[in-house]
Amino acid sequence: MKLDPIALAVPFFFVLIGLELLVARARGRRVYRFTDSFADLGCGVTQRVVLLLFEASLLAVYALLYQYGRLWTFAPNSAWPWIIAIVGVDLGYYWWHRLSHEVNFLWAVHVVHHQSEDYNLAVALRQAVLSPITVMPFYLPLAVLGVPLVPFFIVNALSTLYQFWIHTELVDRMGALEHVINTPSLHRVHHGVNPEYLDKNYAATFICWDQLFGTLRREEAPVVYGVSHPLRSFDPVWAQVQPLWALWQAMRRAPSVGQAIRYFFASPAWHPEWLGPLEPRRGVDPEALPKFDVQPGRRRLGYVFVQLAVVVVVAFGLLTWHNALSTAAVATAVSWVLVSLVAGAALLEGRRWAVGLEMARIGVLGGAVAILLLVPSLGPVLLASR
Repeated sequence: MKLDPIALAVPFFFVLIGLELLVARARGRRVYRFTDSFADLGCGVTQRVVLLLFEASLLAVYALLYQYGRLWTFAPNSAWPWIIAIVGVDLGYYWWHRLSHEVNFLWAVHVVHHQSEDYNLAVALRQAVLSPITVMPFYLPLAVLGVPLVPFFIVNALSTLYQFWIHTELVDRMGALEHVINTPSLHRVHHGVNPEYLDKNYAATFICWDQLFGTLRREEAPVVYGVSHPLRSFDPVWAQVQPLWALWQAMRRAPSVGQAIRYFFASPAWHPEWLGPLEPRRGVDPEALPKFDVQPGRRRLGYVFVQLAVVVVVAFGLLTWHNALSTAAVATAVSWVLVSLVAGAALLEGRRWAVGLEMARIGVLGGAVAILLLVPSLGPVLLASR
């Protein structure tokens, strides 16, 4: 698709994050930590830039199913495709979201969104790279029902944009609206690891699905955010990889192939004896597992902040103009973004290899710029149409 509503919304995301910071400060509250927000924004950047490499394939699957497998063809000006898309995207999202909390391999993808131990608008941007792949099967029935690609794409993007604003602690309960739509209060419950809040409130926009399928829970006790077994890292690339690695390691410990396959499809709550003793859970005893944090110092914070700003600008440029670049240029830029995020997190966490990686990253970037300036003929190659 030429038009990407998510990319167009990026500047507004940052304006609203800035507004949330100002409101929180006016209320004497601290709802942001730069280290955690670095991971949140980094996960969002990672998902969006990596998605450039395969989103077209996902949309092509939808378009092919619509072309050859649809049961109905609506008139060009019919409102029915839009109505079906609005209802179907929301219902499909509910069941994908619910199963992503109830099936281990889906949870290993979706858990990225829940790793933050804070709750603010930046958390909304913390998304998993593989989520678009795992959610697409839940949307394909819309193609069979005759919803063209454009209505599906736009409604799905608007659903994603809606969910941005509900990630805040600064909006209280909203009365009667909470019987109709998903709200910050209802979604705070969903992000809680309190035992009474687990596996509740899966809705995207309309809360009727939680009411209908018995997963609704109102906010009462203060919410403890995060996951039961914290990541304890601010590396947005490791955040994407670690849950999948942990799933693989658990399956390797299974006494048989059958048990490994069962674990792959089982609930994250299932803990067979062969996995060993249960580790402490954050939701049960948050004081035993306080928020993970580091203290890198002002200079290092400032440096990483500047580098993050550069990465965000590069990522926004990629999202906006990637169609004008060659596949090789896009892949190279994506790789640079990912290495930059790993280096930034390593600097924040004081890893021994952080400075070396950062110097190598800057050196590669400087070398690439120098080559482009010295060899102007490479420009048209990088800008070659794909």
